[in-house]
Amino acid sequence: MKFGRKSRTDEKASQVEEKSAAADQDTETADPTESAAPSGPYDSSEVDLDDDDVDRVDLGGILIAPAEGLELRLQVDEKSGDVQSVLIAGPTGAVEVRAFAAPRNGDLWSDVRRQIASETARQGGTATETEGPHGTELVCQRTVRTPEGTTSQQPSRIVGYNGPRWFLRATYLGKPAVDADEAGPWEAAVASLVVRRGDGPMAPGDQLPITLPPQARRVG
Repeated sequence: MKFGRKSRTDEKASQVEEKSAAADQDTETADPTESAAPSGPYDSSEVDLDDDDVDRVDLGGILIAPAEGLELRLQVDEKSGDVQSVLIAGPTGAVEVRAFAAPRNGDLWSDVRRQIASETARQGGTATETEGPHGTELVCQRTVRTPEGTTSQQPSRIVGYNGPRWFLRATYLGKPAVDADEAGPWEAAVASLVVRRGDGPMAPGDQLPITLPPQARRVG
């Protein structure tokens, strides 16, 4: 083997090889979950509800997986028996989730954002658009009256998800609305949701039926 000083061409080739090897090593050692955003909520066609071993609560239009440290709360109208709201709640906040019918390949969230902003302004509040992991979000501030008769500012953060023929709205309240470090458990709970649109005709904007499961009927 002959030893000697490398030519400039040899030096450049060696530098390229070293950089390529370093890049390959970084790719192999990098944790792909560190930068990957949650891929949910899911359409029911994307999930094997029978065999994926997830014990979900079946609410009809929405199926919710259990989340450690959080609990599912349903507000039910006593007269009609209809579920009025679905909350995933914890000690410092909650997220309300609602699912709606939407046009195929449509963008209902753009229209809903304008409606929410207009309604919030009409009530004397503010709604500011900001960019988040899932696109444009709304950060809202509303003046509410407390049980003691005083007023206070209630912050909320609203995230919209356009699915296949459905739209999901997640409204974060309390700490998850204002503190990104606190929002993780609630965001993970929303990301694990499954939306069941059904095949029947529905007008865009109609809320998907939410049913109170007898004896907490579960799927999975």
